[in-house]
Amino acid sequence: MSERESASSPHDTDARLGDLFENLPAPAPQVPVADTSAPVPGSRRAAREAARRAARQQHAGEHGLETTDSPAPSATSGEAPAPAAASASQAGRPPSDATTATEPARAPETTAVPVPRSSRDTSVEEHGDATRPLPRVSAPAGAATASEAPTVGGGLDDLFVSGDDEHHGPRAPKKKRRKGCLIALIVILAIIGGIVAGGVWAWNTYGDRISDAMGWGDSKDWEPGLANGEVYVTIKSGDTGQPVSAALHDAGVTKTADVFYDYLIDEGIAVTFYPGVYRLQKKMTAEAALAALQDEKNKLENTVSVAEGGTITSSLPAMAETLGLPLSDFEAAVADPAVYGVQAQSLEGWLFPAVYTFDPGVTATQVIQQMVDRTREALDAAGVPADDAQRVLTIASIIQREGRTDDFPKVSRVIENRLAIDMKLQMDSTAQYGYGSLHEGVVSSSAEALEDPNPWNTYVNTGLPVTPIASPSEAAIKAAMQPADGPWLYFVTVNLATGETQFSETLAEHEQGVEKWREWCKANPDGGC
Repeated sequence: MSERESASSPHDTDARLGDLFENLPAPAPQVPVADTSAPVPGSRRAAREAARRAARQQHAGEHGLETTDSPAPSATSGEAPAPAAASASQAGRPPSDATTATEPARAPETTAVPVPRSSRDTSVEEHGDATRPLPRVSAPAGAATASEAPTVGGGLDDLFVSGDDEHHGPRAPKKKRRKGCLIALIVILAIIGGIVAGGVWAWNTYGDRISDAMGWGDSKDWEPGLANGEVYVTIKSGDTGQPVSAALHDAGVTKTADVFYDYLIDEGIAVTFYPGVYRLQKKMTAEAALAALQDEKNKLENTVSVAEGGTITSSLPAMAETLGLPLSDFEAAVADPAVYGVQAQSLEGWLFPAVYTFDPGVTATQVIQQMVDRTREALDAAGVPADDAQRVLTIASIIQREGRTDDFPKVSRVIENRLAIDMKLQMDSTAQYGYGSLHEGVVSSSAEALEDPNPWNTYVNTGLPVTPIASPSEAAIKAAMQPADGPWLYFVTVNLATGETQFSETLAEHEQGVEKWREWCKANPDGGC
């Protein structure tokens, strides 16, 4: 392969020339010819002619030659122009006989052949022209190398590639550019659509929270000065900020269910709520509602309680006083147990020990009904059959009055063991209840109470009392249903201050325990013995 063929790369007709190259006429023998017609002013050819003249002048100046712009030979003469002799410094040999060093340099002859970009770029860099290739002096036929191929006049590249394309590469076809713009538009619209869709979803999901955080929309609290009317709010035992907040909203006090609770959290307020019924107003601010709940004047005294081990006699007077009802109303309300579905001669033991809060206007019968209902709930929770409720409540009432909570299961076992052998229970609490001295505040019973033949006195009667003797707690009811395992028949509290109790199987052991109790009572004369 020749140097020229190895130096020049074949043109890629698909990428560089396209359809235009296919429509060109068949190539003619590339014989250098000179165009004698004057270039059109301002055209690319005129610019190239100017560049050639400047190059010749510069070249002649560097080598001490005189240059003239001689006209090119006629394009119709058919005579090939004589090649100019290269200087000795350029060609490395003496000039030929055809020309001398004094002969004026002719204009370089041009060829209409395509020139690779690499050849043109090197010519541009040598003379500092960043836009057009510089002309070269042609060598005699057969002596030119691939690197000295004539470039003056340009080639087919100059026909199809503009000056801007030389720096930025081939210009993309219009159809491809339009397709790219359409794809870019679709991508942009898809992004915008995704943003809009995401915004709609976020607003639908978190719109309320966003509005609260940004302070948009209506306030969750009432404006000051709108409070009016009168409403009642009931706070139950154990209620904290959140249920109280809900109760205030349900009563029409606050605007939303959470505003009162949020106010406590935001302000860092720690408050204890006491059960009861409070008189407030409608459309109060959260701050005003809190102040009203902390004002004792707004609390209605409608809260009553029944103590563990309490009795009807000890509980009714406090109920009447607290609720502002006559005591006779409560005495009438407990007179007939059948009104509440209780098959017994008395409601003793059926008033469950707890704290109760009632609305204003409540009746005595409604109060008693709520307490009986609460007892049934405790019996059901302990698994007590309905037919056995009275017996279990009776045992549980004795357990409640006789023992410490930790000892409830053992006391229950002593009762069961004695009932199993028809042994009298001999419980002081039963004798005191029948005699009416249960609430005197002493443990030991008087001789009169122990000897009184009332149906509750287990010192006189064998078996259980005819009714419960007090209001038992859930723990006592559970112990009555589930007594501890043991052989005990006796027990005595040897230390009333701590409640320490001794359980014994024999009477001799029990007597030792009774002696310990007496010694403690001597050491503590005011201990309640």
